[in-house]
Amino acid sequence: MSERPDDRPASPASHDLTISRETKVDDETAAAYHELYRATFAVLATKAAERQVLHEHEFLADMADPRVHKYVARDGTGRVVGMSSVTAHLETVPWINPEFFAERYPDHAARGAIYYLGFTLVDAQVRQSRVFAAMVDRIVEMLVAERAVCTWDICGHNDGHGLGRNIDRIVRRTADVEIAPVDRQTYYAATFSGRAVERSGR
Repeated sequence: MSERPDDRPASPASHDLTISRETKVDDETAAAYHELYRATFAVLATKAAERQVLHEHEFLADMADPRVHKYVARDGTGRVVGMSSVTAHLETVPWINPEFFAERYPDHAARGAIYYLGFTLVDAQVRQSRVFAAMVDRIVEMLVAERAVCTWDICGHNDGHGLGRNIDRIVRRTADVEIAPVDRQTYYAATFSGRAVERSGR
């Protein structure tokens, strides 16, 4: 069963959108959004060394897990046009280390106020920037109210295309916030073609 404690228009600029926070997404919507999720992030299959896309069973598990909150955007007809996932239960995110964040933000960890933003995607048939911003605005409202820390990761491909700057701009528009990278992972590859040639004199 879904919880919608904050159903209301997203903002005056997005009067035909409603953003709801839901603990469980119905099976039909989950299946439809898994297809959109795959289509949206498929390009990253060859653009990032680390796996960027959840397997189907992982995605559907998140849709049913009440610890993972789904911010769902609906248009004026009730059709789902966008979704973002965020959780304060970092153990539900398989590719991160919760202890890393708990050590750096002990006060926030003690009150359960460290969040992780899983994914944000928008139906290509709608004005994507408006829906994206409306969902981020709603999540920011919650984070400000809780004086929380929110973390996320962006692969080099997306960061190079300005995703990080776009999130920074949207968040700073409505919140007094400090945003900074907390870690960096660099992947190296060594391609071997034979034995090294001995240098003379050695």
